[in-house]
Order: sequence, then C-alpha cells, then structure tokens
Amino acid sequence: MRPLAVVGNLSLDRVDGGEPRVGGAPFHAARALRVLGRPAIVAAKGAEADRRLVLPPLVRLGLPVLWRGGDSTAAFSFHYAGSLRSMVVDALGPAWTPADLRGLERASWVHVGALARSDFPAETLAVLARDRRLSFDGQGLVRPARTGPLALDDDYDPEVLRHISVLKLAEEEARVVVGEPDAEALASLGVAEIVVTFGSDGSLVFAEGRLERLPARTLDDEVDPTGAGDAFMAAYLVSRSSGYAPLPAARRASEIVADLLGRRLS
Repeated sequence: MRPLAVVGNLSLDRVDGGEPRVGGAPFHAARALRVLGRPAIVAAKGAEADRRLVLPPLVRLGLPVLWRGGDSTAAFSFHYAGSLRSMVVDALGPAWTPADLRGLERASWVHVGALARSDFPAETLAVLARDRRLSFDGQGLVRPARTGPLALDDDYDPEVLRHISVLKLAEEEARVVVGEPDAEALASLGVAEIVVTFGSDGSLVFAEGRLERLPARTLDDEVDPTGAGDAFMAAYLVSRSSGYAPLPAARRASEIVADLLGRRLS
C-alpha cells in the first residue's frame, strides 16, 4: 500500500497567552494518522534555528519525518471565546519549492497544510500533484502573506485550484471565496471535491455535483479545537484512499476528530 503524506510548515502557537507550543498541519495531522495506523510520511519545514524546538514533538508521534530547514518558522497567537477564535500572525513560515518535495515520490494522496498564501506557490503544487491526489487547506487561499491581526481576503492565484483534488475550507474561508457555500457557488471553483467545516455545527461535503450536510458530535466547551481541521483532513484522506465515498469519509473523520479532541482534554 502506498503511503499518504502530509506536507506543510510547522508553527509555534501561543493559545490564550500560554507558552508557545508546536502546531501546523504536519503535527496535528500526524496525531490522527498515528491513531489510524495508516502508513504515512510527514514533510515539515521551519527555521533551522528552531529545529530542536519544533521537530522533537513531531518525531515522538512515531511517523517517518522529512525535515526541510528554512529561514523562518510560522508563529501565531490565538484567543478562544467559546467556538469563536481571534488570531494574530506573529511570523510567516517559509515557501516550499519543488526541491523540498524529494522523498515523497511514493505517496498516493497528499494533504497540503498551507498556513498562508505564500507557503505553496502554484508551480510547487503542480510538481506535487503529478501522479497523486492533493487535498489543500483553504488557509492557503485566503490568508495573505503578512503579519498582524489575521484578515482574510480572496486575492489568491486561481492557478492553485487547478492542481487540487480535494479542497478543505472552514466556514469563514468559504464565505470569503464563494459567499454562501451552496452547490452552485462551490462548483464554480472547479474542484471536484470540497469539504466545508463549521466546527461544532458539522460540515458540508460537495462531491459529484451534490452538496450534503453532516452534523458533528457535541463536545465539552473546554475542548481546545486548535488543529482539528488538520486532523479531520488526515482522517478524511485515510478513508477516501481506503475506498470510502466522500460522505462516509467525512462522517468517519468527524468521529475520529471528536475522539482526539476528547483525549486532549483528558
């Protein structure tokens, strides 16, 4: 069985004024992949100077890790009020180049965990998409490459969408990109498979021209949802690559993420 892969920048996240902790798609997706037991590769990038800080927590999860040193490490500050999140971009991560993709040749499906628009240029995605299917985090469409309080916009390169098989959008990202995320609006993006997540209100799955809604399991208000989207997409791709249709794959991923978040609280 060919492995899955998760590719993205690691980050240093400060939640509600706490100490910085490791974040980013490679870390949060790897937590889900470890539970699922599917062969997987994680490719992570950050500043070489921060390697001893950000890499060990990822390595301890037990998956093969490809480290790519860069000139910066992404950093964010989060504050949660219930399910509402405010966010400040403290530092941008490095951009990925085709040369950074070595070692991923065997991967059949890849989740691209973009944290900002500058992380994955279209030319890098074009190389990564050869002979495999890509899922892409919509943060890489709507988050501009600047620091300060996060303000989303739709000034992305449409060429990026040509290389994506599955697009994951949070609710606020979907509204920036298409307005009301109905079937017609989502179809206009030209991506065959789109998942829109609404946190505790569940998700929408657009596939084969149809749009269906899934509820989410109710969780304790004290659960920290940081990284839930990355874990969801890891679980979703494991299911899709194992033969599940999009809707059952999203249902299974939702249950897995609820379990993971509950474990974090306990």
